[in-house]
Amino acid sequence: MNVVQITPGAGKMFCGNCFRDNALVAALRKMGHSTLLVPLYLPLTLDEEDQSAGSPIFFSGVNVYLEQKLALFRRAPHWLHHVLASPALLQWAAGKTAKTRPEDLGELTLSMLRGEEGNQARELDELIAWLKTQPAPDVICLSNALLLGLARQFKRELRAPVVCLLQGEDSFLDALPAPHKENAWAALTERAADVDLFIAPSQYFSELMGGRLRLAAGRGRVIHNGINLDGYAPAVAPPASPVIGYFARMCREKGLDTLVDAFILLKQRNRLKDLKLRVGGGCGPADEKFVAPLRSRLEARGFLADAEFHPNLDRAQKQTFLRSLSVFSVPALYGEAFGLYLIEAWASGIPVVQPYHAAFPELIKATGGGVLCAPGSAEALADSIEQLLSNPAKLRAMGEAGRSAALKQFSVERLARETVETFQRVCADSAKK
Repeated sequence: MNVVQITPGAGKMFCGNCFRDNALVAALRKMGHSTLLVPLYLPLTLDEEDQSAGSPIFFSGVNVYLEQKLALFRRAPHWLHHVLASPALLQWAAGKTAKTRPEDLGELTLSMLRGEEGNQARELDELIAWLKTQPAPDVICLSNALLLGLARQFKRELRAPVVCLLQGEDSFLDALPAPHKENAWAALTERAADVDLFIAPSQYFSELMGGRLRLAAGRGRVIHNGINLDGYAPAVAPPASPVIGYFARMCREKGLDTLVDAFILLKQRNRLKDLKLRVGGGCGPADEKFVAPLRSRLEARGFLADAEFHPNLDRAQKQTFLRSLSVFSVPALYGEAFGLYLIEAWASGIPVVQPYHAAFPELIKATGGGVLCAPGSAEALADSIEQLLSNPAKLRAMGEAGRSAALKQFSVERLARETVETFQRVCADSAKK
C-alpha cells in the first residue's frame, strides 16, 4: 500500500503521538508498504530514527501563528512565507512550544479545524500541491482529530480515503476557554463526517469519542497501541531496595504530585525499608516550575535524598531507568486514552499501580500486569503500592505477566499488521462507493 501519515511535531517536547506514528511508519516500511511520514508545525522530537527525514515540514508553526494573528500576512509574498518556514527558524520556535497552553490557543484551534475555510488555507493548498508530486496514496492517516480540518480537501483533491487516529484530544479541547471549547467541539463533530474511519487505542476512548463526535456504529475501530520492543528487557536481579518509578511528562495532569505525596506517606509509615523514588520523563521550562515545589516538599520532609529526578532521557537511558524499578505508577488525573508508558514498564518486567479510571482498567485486565486504586488519592495509591511491594511473589508474577503481554499484544509489529488490515478494508469499502 501507499500510505501517507500526517503527524504534528511537538517541538522539543516528547510526544506520545509522535513516538507511536514514527514507530508505526518504520514497521509499515519493514512490511514493504510505501509510507510517507509528513510532519506539521515543528520538527518531531523522537527517541528512535526519524522516519520523516526528507519530508518538508508543512503548516510551519511561525506562518500558522502569523496567519492567525495578521490578516495581511495571509497574502504575504512567497519568499517571506518560505523564509519563515526555514528549518533554522523552526528549530528556534520549537523551544518556545513548552510555553503554549490550551487556554491560549482557542482561536487558532478553531481556525485549523475549519480547514480550507480557516486562516491557514494557504498552508493546506501547499501541502496538497506537494502531495500531488508524490506517489498517489491509497489511504491518508491523520495522527489525531485536531487535524480533521484537512480531511475534506484531502478527499476532494487526492481522491483517497482518510483514516483518523484518536489519542487524548478531549483533554486539550476541554481546556479551551468558552466559547472556543464549544465551537471547537461543534467544528470537530461536523468535520468528522469527512473521515472514513476512526481508530482509537482503547475501548474506553473509542466509546468516549464516538459519543462526543456522534459517530454512527461502524465508523470506529479499536486497535491497541504498540511500541518497538527492541532493547526492553527485565533486570537480571531486582534492586537491593524497593524503588517506585514514574516515567512520563513531569506535570500535574499525569499525577506526579500525587505520587510524590504517596511516597512521602510510605516513608513516614516506614514499613518498606530504604524505599526509593525515581522520576523520569519529559520536563520543559513550564514543567520545571511544577517540579521545583515537589523537590522542596520532599526536602522539607527529609526525603529528598531518597528521590531522584531524571529529565529528558534518551531511549537507552530510559530502558536502563525502567530496569532499575520495582513498581511503576503514573497516576494520571485525566481520562488517559492509553498510556504508552505502561507498555514500556511491562516490557521491562515491571508491574504497575494505576488509578481505576480511563483506559487503565481495560489494559490491566488484558495483561494482569498490575493493580488499580482510587483515582486522585495519595493514600489509596500508597496503600496499593505498599501491598504490592510487601508481596514479592505477587510482584514478580505481575511483572512476568506484563512482560508476556507486552511481547504478545503490544508490539509495533502487531499494531502495523492490524492497521494495514484496517486500511485495506477502508480502501475496499471506498472503492464500492
